[in-house]
Amino acid sequence: MTGTEVLTGRISDQNGPWLSEQLLALGVDVAHITICGDRPADLAAQLRFLAEQGVDLIVTSGGLGPTADDLTVATVAEFCGRELRLDPELEEHIADIIRRWRPDTPDIDEGPTRVGIRKQAMVPAGAASLPPTGTAPGVVIPAVGGPTPIPTVVILPGPPGELQAMWPSAIAAPTVAEVLARADDLQQATLRAYGLHEAQLAETLRLAETRVPEFDRLEITTCLRRGELDMVTRFASADAGVYRQLLDVLTEHHGRQIFSTDGSTIEDQLVEALGGRLIATAESCTGGLVAARLTDRPGSSEYVMGGVVSYSNAAKADLIDVPAEMIAEHGAVSEQVAAAMAEGARRRLKTDVAVSTTGIAGPGGGTEAKPVGTVCFGVAIAGRPTHTVTRRFPGDRERVRALTTTAALHLVVQQLRRADSEN
Repeated sequence: MTGTEVLTGRISDQNGPWLSEQLLALGVDVAHITICGDRPADLAAQLRFLAEQGVDLIVTSGGLGPTADDLTVATVAEFCGRELRLDPELEEHIADIIRRWRPDTPDIDEGPTRVGIRKQAMVPAGAASLPPTGTAPGVVIPAVGGPTPIPTVVILPGPPGELQAMWPSAIAAPTVAEVLARADDLQQATLRAYGLHEAQLAETLRLAETRVPEFDRLEITTCLRRGELDMVTRFASADAGVYRQLLDVLTEHHGRQIFSTDGSTIEDQLVEALGGRLIATAESCTGGLVAARLTDRPGSSEYVMGGVVSYSNAAKADLIDVPAEMIAEHGAVSEQVAAAMAEGARRRLKTDVAVSTTGIAGPGGGTEAKPVGTVCFGVAIAGRPTHTVTRRFPGDRERVRALTTTAALHLVVQQLRRADSEN
């Protein structure tokens, strides 16, 4: 992945993980994801490194624009020993795109705009261009054998939307299809757990090494994110039975903590648990993060009615009808207030379900009775008593808020399933 803005952290790399997922689905074992700036020397160094590793395919993203710092095609062409040549048909195709998108753009036929169009229409000799999905075409450069072989290189645009739209054309290109035909038949399985520590999982995996024959044929990685522990396992299709044996061991030891063995997220499961019911949120310490998680999914308007960020005591009273005397007696961070918040949000927003959070995220505000990290939750479901619980989370303000948000989603799923099982 190229781009100084990605390297410096101004924007996050969306292309690397997306491409890795797509390639894995095609059976490709992704060995490296590298990020470098827009300097040609740095890109050339990355290309040399990857070629020396003996990879069969390199996919780059970024650096295909019309400006002077967009040098990916020229740099890759030089690395592959191929001269850049103008493709007149491609040049006019790009010009037509700009005419349609920006009919008032000056200098389409001459001047700086034409210079930029011509730059994007330069294609390495012997390479194939991929039709633009924005204004920048992609490029596929065939592999070169010999004493210092160079793998097939696919050059894609940087904007994630353009890259993803171009991907089908890239993998359909004959040169790329030939590489993909040699790929292994790989599978990937994702297990998700909540309330399971990495050390506990590591201990069980050590046990599995002794109980699961050919355990070493599985490639396992773990990641703790927002309070959930993900375990991703890659294996050849022929070794699916080995993975099933591992899954049996994990379920035996951590069945209560494992909430997903099919890759589904807690958001996926919440939608399923809602079963057509509407949900609302009432948030204090999380400041809208629960509502944000709920509405991250496309189509969430079908089940999310809305949310209230009742950060101040006055907002709790005015917006969701929490009695001021209740706050005075029990404190804003209390299960009584959490229950009233959830019930008020459900009533005001006319939903079947509501979840509330009220706590002390820090760094200040804690007391001996209610230290930083104390959070009270409420889940109100129509026709049932409101459920409340208090948790204490470790870490700084950001971590407490993230852990609280995840806990709220799991709590809603738990209570919805309990309600359905008791009806």
